[in-house]
Amino acid sequence: MIVKQESLTAKMTLKDLPAASPLPMANLVLVFGSVKRFGDSKLESILKTRYPAAQIIGCSTSGEISADGVFDDSLQITAVLWEKTIQRVTHTKMTSMQNSYETAVDLARQLKSDDLKAVLVYSDGLNVNGSELLEGFKSVLGDIPLMGGMAGDGFNFSQTVQIFNETISNGLVIAVGLYGKNLVAAAGVGRGWKPYGPPRKVTRSEKNVVLELDGKPALPLYNMYIGAQTAKGLPGSGLKFPFAIIEEGKRDIEKIRTLLAIDSAKNSLTFAGNVDEGETVRFCQATHDRLVEGAGDAAHLVTNQISTNQTGLAICVSCVGRKGVMAELVVDEVKLVKQILGSQTAITGFYSYGEFAPRPDTSDSVLHNQTMTIGYLSEDLFA
Repeated sequence: MIVKQESLTAKMTLKDLPAASPLPMANLVLVFGSVKRFGDSKLESILKTRYPAAQIIGCSTSGEISADGVFDDSLQITAVLWEKTIQRVTHTKMTSMQNSYETAVDLARQLKSDDLKAVLVYSDGLNVNGSELLEGFKSVLGDIPLMGGMAGDGFNFSQTVQIFNETISNGLVIAVGLYGKNLVAAAGVGRGWKPYGPPRKVTRSEKNVVLELDGKPALPLYNMYIGAQTAKGLPGSGLKFPFAIIEEGKRDIEKIRTLLAIDSAKNSLTFAGNVDEGETVRFCQATHDRLVEGAGDAAHLVTNQISTNQTGLAICVSCVGRKGVMAELVVDEVKLVKQILGSQTAITGFYSYGEFAPRPDTSDSVLHNQTMTIGYLSEDLFA
């Protein structure tokens, strides 16, 4: 595995790229940047010229991650040349959020094979139900690890875009199947959030839309908890107040859900993933230190599974809500991940509207919110 990276800061343009590509024979190129960056009409053609043999995929973000830190309005380009691993890339354009499950089933059938080892998934951030999407993939692929995330749009929640070779569009779901015994893949997930306030029962919901809590309209109750001033900034301000879904009969967090939209007419809350009727939820809060510690937990989960002493790539997908809490200190969580994984590991990634990864210490891939997830890839050439 050979990894080469290019980076353009907010003040740089495509003309600032070096004349020669650092890895012209790359198989796979990952591209993460702001919505504004993907609006450059020359981006697709320049990338294809620099990497003619590669499948080029990526998405807009709520902040870009590299080994050098966290950036806004930058462009992070990571080129990968597989030496033994085989890849297959597929994509589709969503017709509606309600078809998320069926969309994933169709893509998974195109990737299914006995030697499939891992799948990278990148989707639209606003027009996809992440929970349904992952369930669709799992219905076909079973326990194959799924890693990636939902595109972002800063704190705007207006439009996200994805890139697939020479196509830049919203509504895309892109999946990369990685095959063969030489692939080394591991995943880590870390949180750092703490529930507060009384538990509330979800008494009425429609997949990822919550209409009632404890028999009361959901939006007014949510507004009461976060305060009138904070409520004026919804849905963006809701990133700092996610829902924790509590494990049945326990006080532990099973998963966290990020607010994507509100509907004042229906008094409803729309989340990045499903919140089922009958589930118990609590509000969450976090501190900078706890979130950084959670990112470290994700990195340690990776190193507990495999050695990172060889050349590898860590694709970090963290939640925009974490960025909102940590503000200019958000780089601390990336610094800790880099320290734990070591200098042999190249780092890329983005801040998202939802993260895809297996649950800790399981093979059950699900939609996460408000987490740092790490999809680690490398090759063992002697396997």
